Amino acid sequence: MTRPRLLRMGIVGGGRGAFIGRVHRTAACLDGNVELVAGCLSSTPERAIESGRDWGLADDRNYPTWEAMLDGERKRPEGDRIDFVSIVTPNHVHFPVAHAFASAGINVICDKPMVTTSEHARQLVEVVRSTGVVFAVTYNYSGYPLVKQARQMVSAGEIGRIRKVIVEYSQGWLASKIEESGQKQADWRTDPARSGAGGAIGDIGSHAEQLVSYVTSLGIQSICADLTSFIPGRRLDDDANLLVRFCHADGRECVGAGGDVLDDEPGARGILSASQVCVGHENDLSLRVYGTKGSLLWRQEEPNQLVHRIDGQPERILRRGNGYLGPAAAGATRLPAGHPEAFFEAFANVYQSAGEAIRARLSGRTDVGGIGLGGPFDYPDVVDGARGVEFILTAVRASASDEKWTRFEIPG
Repeated sequence: MTRPRLLRMGIVGGGRGAFIGRVHRTAACLDGNVELVAGCLSSTPERAIESGRDWGLADDRNYPTWEAMLDGERKRPEGDRIDFVSIVTPNHVHFPVAHAFASAGINVICDKPMVTTSEHARQLVEVVRSTGVVFAVTYNYSGYPLVKQARQMVSAGEIGRIRKVIVEYSQGWLASKIEESGQKQADWRTDPARSGAGGAIGDIGSHAEQLVSYVTSLGIQSICADLTSFIPGRRLDDDANLLVRFCHADGRECVGAGGDVLDDEPGARGILSASQVCVGHENDLSLRVYGTKGSLLWRQEEPNQLVHRIDGQPERILRRGNGYLGPAAAGATRLPAGHPEAFFEAFANVYQSAGEAIRARLSGRTDVGGIGLGGPFDYPDVVDGARGVEFILTAVRASASDEKWTRFEIPG
C-alpha cells in the first residue's frame, strides 16, 4: 500500500522569540504526515528571512512578507505549492492573511481568536463557504482525549440533562505590568490595536467558551459580565467573570444536552471565569458539567484523567489510554496508559483532524466542514471561530452595559 504524500505546510508568523510558532510546527509534524516547506515568519522582512533560515527553509520559499508568500506559492505548479497555511501572528493580522489565502483556494489553520470584529468573522465564513477550503481554528483544548470522552458521555446522556456548567481559566503571568518590561507576548496581548477588544476574555476566555460548547453542545443565550483591569494603566481586561444562560446551539431554549426538555425546569446555567492576575496559577483551565444524573470534571493541568460522579455512587476516575474509553478518545491517543500525553499532542489532534479534511478535499470530497458546519471531521472550524469572536465582543459589551443580561446573537 502506497503511503500518502506529506501535506505541504506554510506558516505566517511564529519566528524568533515567539513561543506559539514552534508549538504549531511541532504539532503539525508530530505524526509524520506534514512537512513545513514555506513561511514568512515575521512582520519585519529582515527578521522573517533570518527566522526562516533558523528553521531551515529553502531560500526560494523563505519569504519576506506574507503577500510575497501568497504570490510565490500561487505561481508554483499545483503539485508543488503549499496545501495549507498556518497563521500564528498577533490577532490583528489574522484577517487579512486568512482572507487572502482562503480566497485563493488555499486551506487555512488559524490561531484563536480567529479575528477581532464581527464583520471580519462574517467575511471569513462567506469566503470559506464560497471556496470550499478547509478552515480550522486552533482551539487546542478540544484536542485532549478525555475532553473528547467527556463530549461523548454528555451526548450519550450519561450525566442526564445539563443543569450547570462551571469553566475557569486562571493564570497569573499578568499580575504585574510586565508589558512595560519588553516582554513580547504581554506587549501585544495588552494592546487593543493588536489584540482586539478583549484582554483575558479574548486570550483565554475564548478557550473556555469553546471548551464548553464542544463538550456540551450548548449555545449561549445571554451573558451577564464583569470585566476588570486590575493593573493601573492597562487598556484591556485582565480579569473576567461571567454568568451565562445557555440554549441549544441553534438558539432554541433548552435544559441541556442528553435529555428531553422539561417545561417546569429552567434552562442550563453557567459560570465562566477567565483571569490573568491570579498569582501562583499557570494554565489552570478546568471544566465542571453537572447534570440530572451525574457530573464530570476535567483539568488541563491533569489532562489524562476525567472524574465522573453518579448520584448515589462512588466517584470513578477515567484515565487516558484505556480500553474502556470511547472511539473519539481512543482515536486521539498516541501513547499507552501511564505515559502522559498533553499540550503538544492535543494541538496535534487539531492538526490531524484538519489534515484529514484537507486530504479529503484534495481527493474531491466537499463535505469537509468541521464541528460548526456539521461535517464528518472533528476540528474547530470557521463557524466555531466566528462564534468565539462574537462571544468576546458580547462579553465586552455586556460588561459596559447597565442591563443585567445581554443577548448573545449567534453569527450567521
